[in-house]
Amino acid sequence: MRVSDTLSLSTRMFHTRMLRTALTILGMSVGIGTIVFLFSLGTGLQVLLIESIAQSEALLSLDVYPADAELLKLDTKALEKFNTISSVTKVVPVSILAAQLTDSEGTTDVSAQIAEPAIFPMNGFSEDKIAPGKLYDVGDDSGVLVASSLAETFAWTPEEILGKQVTLTIFIEETVEYTATSTTVVATNELVKNAVIIGIIPSESPTVYFSPGLIPEITMKEYTQAKVGVENADVLDGIRNTILEMGFSVQALSDVVDQANKVFRAVQIILVVFGAAALVVSAIGMINTMTIAFLERTQEIGIMRSLGASRVDMFWLFLIESGLMGFLGGVGGVLIGLLGQVIVTTGLDFLASQLGGTQVDIFKTPIWFVAIIIIFSTMVGFVTGILPGRRAFHLNPLTALKYK
Repeated sequence: MRVSDTLSLSTRMFHTRMLRTALTILGMSVGIGTIVFLFSLGTGLQVLLIESIAQSEALLSLDVYPADAELLKLDTKALEKFNTISSVTKVVPVSILAAQLTDSEGTTDVSAQIAEPAIFPMNGFSEDKIAPGKLYDVGDDSGVLVASSLAETFAWTPEEILGKQVTLTIFIEETVEYTATSTTVVATNELVKNAVIIGIIPSESPTVYFSPGLIPEITMKEYTQAKVGVENADVLDGIRNTILEMGFSVQALSDVVDQANKVFRAVQIILVVFGAAALVVSAIGMINTMTIAFLERTQEIGIMRSLGASRVDMFWLFLIESGLMGFLGGVGGVLIGLLGQVIVTTGLDFLASQLGGTQVDIFKTPIWFVAIIIIFSTMVGFVTGILPGRRAFHLNPLTALKYK
């Protein structure tokens, strides 16, 4: 039998049994669409989370803390040691002090983070995340950034917050040692500074960020933490171990990202398993359709075999038909999955606009996944055609001609 004849006979069911075939393909599409929708949801949430907590430079940074401030200090000498480590690109110290922020509306306690502008990319901050406003730059000694939670506390509107004059009262602890009596006294001094708000950083913690240039009177001898940037991910673990051997405590954002990825991979597997259950039901429906098609064509098989068609031709007749149904089910499933994403995204965007929230896309469908899912559905179609194809292959022509 010619290939064109085999294809023509294989696609005949799409014309003669149009409704049954369409419903079978629709069932497969629903199963595939469920998988696409759930997998895209898991992937989109993963990407959304990772992008919100990390940027490339933030992933190549280490947070270094003194494991025991009394035994090992994070001071200038320690920073110099970090800089001598091979593949370390930069070291940025950070001081965190207790403070109060005051404006005409009142006063609130805040945490003052003091660091050079180089800290921002290492913390995952960028200009597009400062809304409204901008990051302070080198030489900008009077500009401060405030957390979004503080803006909510004072009920500052976006129109009035930029350029707003505030007063910072910074509490600085100084240790005074009396050698004669071996007495140590910790004194707290207050430093009052006027500042201008230049931007908002999204944060739930009441924090204020500013440059060391705002408090030139103070020379930091010890730091709360240090950000250590490295050249690439390959040297990250080695540098971390080196700093750990010095006695410091080290944390890396990449560890958090790795754990988040592991959790989301498990979530994606669970979601796909739920979708696969719908696909199994659809595959059973396809098997039922192909079995009925075999029974309806039994006499036709006998006639074709009598006219010279081979057993292999009969086998391919059903295999091609089921494969086409699987392929169309995969394409339809992808379209159903994407349509579901559009509907849900539109609804969420509408709610966000009504409630004053930010519009986000919680779905992400990789191209490679679309290709794999269509190939997979086609293979499922081929598998469902194997049983009726084998029955047609082994069917005796005389028995087929007598079939009623």
